[in-house]
Amino acid sequence: MKLPVLFKEKMQRLLGDEYEAYLESYNNPKYQGIRINTMKVSDEEWKQINPFTELQPVPWCKEGYYYTEPNKPSKHPYYFAGLYYMQEPSAMAPGAYVPIKEGDKVLDLCAAPGGKTTQVLAKLNQTGVLISNDISASRTQALLKNVENFGARNTIITNETPERLASKLPGYFDKILIDAPCSGEGMFRKDEGAIKSWETHGVEHCQALQREILEYAYAMLKEEGMILYSTCTFSPEENEGMIQEFLNHHPLCEVVPLTPVGGIATGHPEWTKGGDASLKGALRLWPHHLQGEGHFVCLIQKKEPTLDLAKRQVIKKRIKDIPALSEFIETYTHIDRDTPVIEVKDKVFMAIEDAPDLQGLRIVRSGMLLGELKSKRFEPAHAPVLAYSKEMFKQTIDLAVDDVNVIKYLKGETLLVEAPKGYHVICVEGHPLGFVKSNNGTLKNQYPPHWRMMG
Repeated sequence: MKLPVLFKEKMQRLLGDEYEAYLESYNNPKYQGIRINTMKVSDEEWKQINPFTELQPVPWCKEGYYYTEPNKPSKHPYYFAGLYYMQEPSAMAPGAYVPIKEGDKVLDLCAAPGGKTTQVLAKLNQTGVLISNDISASRTQALLKNVENFGARNTIITNETPERLASKLPGYFDKILIDAPCSGEGMFRKDEGAIKSWETHGVEHCQALQREILEYAYAMLKEEGMILYSTCTFSPEENEGMIQEFLNHHPLCEVVPLTPVGGIATGHPEWTKGGDASLKGALRLWPHHLQGEGHFVCLIQKKEPTLDLAKRQVIKKRIKDIPALSEFIETYTHIDRDTPVIEVKDKVFMAIEDAPDLQGLRIVRSGMLLGELKSKRFEPAHAPVLAYSKEMFKQTIDLAVDDVNVIKYLKGETLLVEAPKGYHVICVEGHPLGFVKSNNGTLKNQYPPHWRMMG
């Protein structure tokens, strides 16, 4: 791989005696990982059903595993059941280190395609409020699919600028994740396209974005709240230097030291002007020290008194107040009909307690989509099937993982399975995959066309 001369000169200055080892890391394989969805399967349960060979644990993420060829996790039915998420191992570090507690209000500010969001989801375990945002409208579609496949009920997805979010949500969040747009130096080994981007945009362009994002995040954070700032670059100006600049402007904030494991290194205060010694509490993931790409992770806590001034969403309806929806829920599920909901045009979403009023913002997902009202009938969405266990549904068809009907279902084909009239949930080894509708002896496949398995 041909690296830019200026980049090589910079890395040689930073790494000194380690520079040759860093260059040698470009000859190593590209590491691939999966992260188990603990909302659906425990570590012990996963060990019982794991269909893959030679999985090795990722040291900094207890739910993470390296996998190798010929394993193909993206083709396995368990992937479609949301039992795991596919993620580059180093990218698991930010989500692993942010100290989320059940009930927290969390913002993932640069969320697409959803790796860190799904880690936060598992930590919240269907409690609290998670707002996952991305400024790119096209990227929010991948985010939406990953959030729904993981089984989220407590998540709102927005497509907004940090500035507009901050205008609505001052002092609202306990934790904010910033996977900041950066020069991408840590991805050169994995993606040669990142080199072209580095040559085009450069460090200064990224610094301006990072500076702005941090300021708006600070405004949305509660007192004692935390920002987890991460990048996939080696540049000190975007890492320790950016945090140092932020601390200079906000002296009541402090770095919370993180414990390095599995080859992760500490931060380098000496690489920035007047570097605060606390920057050593940040983390650096170097590809010549561990099995993964380059990353930087830093946790900051706000000590300044802050008022939560965000308006709350007003909930006016419950499932039982919408006849067609109530009838469907009563007939096919054990979901509580007192569950609060909100209607957006003809779509019905499960409301999230203590969620903010986001009126006027671009909202992709107002909560979990239950389905759509069409004339006097209710048509269920795909999301609830993946957000609940098999036991929540009254009519299920459970298939073995090697049953040919599983792949047929995931490809959108008709199933030759006897079932009483009405909606049924297709499961694989007890894990829901999606709806079918039985009528006149045939099963109509309800698996979403844009989710279907190809090939």
